[in-house]
Amino acid sequence: MKLGSAVRSWAGICGIVLGLGATSCSRDHIEAINLANEGDQNVKVNVTGAIQKYEEAIRLDPTNHRIFWKLAQAYQKIEEWDKMASTLARATAVAPTFADYHYRQGYALTRIADSGNHDAYEEAKAPLKKCIETDPNYAECYYWYGWALLWTDDEQGAIDNLSKAIEHDPSIPYFYPELAEIYLTLQYYDEAEKVLKEGTRLIAPGDEKADAALYGMYTLLSVVYQVRGDDAQRLSVLEKANEVGGESHPEIAFNLGSTYAVMKPPQKEKALQLLKQFNKRSCTGAGKKQFQALCQECSDLLQRLGGN
Repeated sequence: MKLGSAVRSWAGICGIVLGLGATSCSRDHIEAINLANEGDQNVKVNVTGAIQKYEEAIRLDPTNHRIFWKLAQAYQKIEEWDKMASTLARATAVAPTFADYHYRQGYALTRIADSGNHDAYEEAKAPLKKCIETDPNYAECYYWYGWALLWTDDEQGAIDNLSKAIEHDPSIPYFYPELAEIYLTLQYYDEAEKVLKEGTRLIAPGDEKADAALYGMYTLLSVVYQVRGDDAQRLSVLEKANEVGGESHPEIAFNLGSTYAVMKPPQKEKALQLLKQFNKRSCTGAGKKQFQALCQECSDLLQRLGGN
């Protein structure tokens, strides 16, 4: 190759490398990109191998924030939350204007906190707040910031930020139950009902995550109507909860069956059918320990209804 061609080729390669997140162009930077590309090819089948490639790439080029991002995503796949958080802390130091990096760092810290290290909720607040400052329309950042605030005893801050999460993206199913549950804990039943009705109106069933959120929303609505003594409304939302979540949540058969049992007058046949279903599915084998208290109540109700 002629020298002039070699120079032009090198310039072209450097342009590609800089476009892939490098801040300068050298043989180490190019090798880092090559290693990261190898990691990309491995990550779906060999996450550990991909992580090794990304880590070596970062050693060669600690200025390429996109490689940090790839490494963090690989750590997320294997739920290495500590390493994910620390990797993204390094990414934000290189690229502080990328809201995704702040968000995922905060998210990883909340997962650490959920696992038992509750001090991590306090740590999560800073990157999540920074995410909001960087991108005020990032709905998930409001949600997880609100979650961290809730666990650090700032209920009003949690309400404000969870509400903003819904305002910025009302299509995300899991936003609604958490806000409603805070309102229920504070006995703000009207506010809880408003959030839950809006969620059940906007979220369509059929997707696994949507169905899980809808199950939670209908179940929480049943609490609102139970407090108000509105048996008809409570029964209606429990039936909807059973429709969207009955396969995944065997306890709904007990909740709905016991509601039929205590109605005035009781709907005995429906109550017996559901209570027997719950008893058969959940009160034998491993499920018996998980639902011990409900199984005892179920047995008492069956006996009272003449179903044993």
